[in-house]
Amino acid sequence: MIDDFVTRHLPEPSEQPEFRFDLAGLAYPERLNAAVELVDTAVAAGEGGRIAVRTSAGAKISYAELKDRSDRIARLLVEREGLVPGNRVLLFGANGIMLTAAWLGILKAGGVVVAAMPILRAGEVAAIVAKAAISHAIVDARCRPAFVGAELPTIKSALVFDGDDGGGAMEALVDEMAPGFAAINTGRDDPALIAFTSGTSGVPKGTVQFHRDILAVADCFAAHILSPRPGEVWCGTPPIAFTFGLGALVIFPLRFRGTALTLAEASPAALVDAIARHSVNLLFTAPTAYKAILAAGFDRAALATLRHCISAGEHLPEATWHAWHAATGLGLVDGIGATEMMHIFISASGDAIRPGATGRAVPGYQACVLNEAGHPLAEGTGRLAVKGPTGCRYLDDPRQQSYVVNGWNVTGDSYTLDRDGYFWYLARADDMIVSSGYNIAPPEVESALLAHPAVSECAVIGVADADRGMVVKAVVVPVPGSVADAALAKALQDHVKAVIAPYKYPRVIVFADHLPRTVTGKLQRHRLRE
Repeated sequence: MIDDFVTRHLPEPSEQPEFRFDLAGLAYPERLNAAVELVDTAVAAGEGGRIAVRTSAGAKISYAELKDRSDRIARLLVEREGLVPGNRVLLFGANGIMLTAAWLGILKAGGVVVAAMPILRAGEVAAIVAKAAISHAIVDARCRPAFVGAELPTIKSALVFDGDDGGGAMEALVDEMAPGFAAINTGRDDPALIAFTSGTSGVPKGTVQFHRDILAVADCFAAHILSPRPGEVWCGTPPIAFTFGLGALVIFPLRFRGTALTLAEASPAALVDAIARHSVNLLFTAPTAYKAILAAGFDRAALATLRHCISAGEHLPEATWHAWHAATGLGLVDGIGATEMMHIFISASGDAIRPGATGRAVPGYQACVLNEAGHPLAEGTGRLAVKGPTGCRYLDDPRQQSYVVNGWNVTGDSYTLDRDGYFWYLARADDMIVSSGYNIAPPEVESALLAHPAVSECAVIGVADADRGMVVKAVVVPVPGSVADAALAKALQDHVKAVIAPYKYPRVIVFADHLPRTVTGKLQRHRLRE
């Protein structure tokens, strides 16, 4: 018996993007289980004693132990909880060993993972469960109140584990299971994951990823941009329910025989301490976190083991790149990805980095900008479009038709493509400000504001104006100790006029204690407009 709910609710083939598998290494076998490829193959190759995951609190698990635990979880789901291939399983918890083992176990059992951010509330969880018609759940005890409060009638089975401390009800059941499990013989194009977008501008969408997609993002971005080495320690702040975090803390370290370090706390001090104590080599977080670390201060020697620092999730201001480079000697690896595309598809590292540019198309992907008629440009400014081994497949959502245009995934971002193939971010297409006939990109104004020492954070939007159509409005979070008054607003306006073309300066400045963000840290401009 197979549950074909997901395949029945995929977009029609004509509505899906063109997929490209011409890069060497992307010709996966027809029968493929991504969890087996990530863990079991490492154990079979003699890597079972290597540490697969460790926590900042001191817990750890080897590849052999992770294989065993994920096998037992798969057996528990199939033999006791009645899971059949294709059933959707809610995975609701904080990053850690048990969450990783459960993610792998669901795939081995033939299930489809639907991970939820641990910060979500009952109503948000209920919406995800309803949209994906979820039948089973694995829940961190710390998330149980939100799960119980969601009142989920479609859930047939719910297992609760006790973080990484052990002793929970699910742990006891897992221990009772016989070792070993023959993973379900899934196909490379069978659904493995439904990732929900973070909802920066509206209702989140469920995006379907196949088993081959899980490997493809590792074999494209991670393999070619980061040049990973066995034994390296991978660390980051995003939850694995966010595909940026899933790549950083599950897919990439396991694919390349490294160790994932999960964090109990992600404050600047805790993050720097974890990097130093565990000799982290690759760090993944958002630009706001890099700025926070810089603001908090640190001993440069604490970051000596870092080889790559990857920034994604939102636009990386050039000022932040230069500040991090000056403080650490490391060039931030910028990247743009999308939940629809699974992970990063434009980036650059090492000597290929051009500060201020997002980068070039990652090997395996083709990218361009489209003009207003939807035609690709060799260079110039337009809507970003991309094709590759991954692409948008919304779960029963009419917005598929606007995201996929003539085979291209059209992300909704405005970019400039230069003659060397570098992409320079301008704005979200619907965020562009047109004032007196001039196009003004909010990130450019934000970068200018961030160069002022009194600005901690800022966001720029356009607001209606009778004379100019729109004018630039800036919402500024001042650094502690600054006086948020008319004098500071005037100083910031003068500063922007001196840094970029004067017509781009914010004619309206308001001060705030914080900016509205999604659970993954992305700025919500629509809330500022509201």
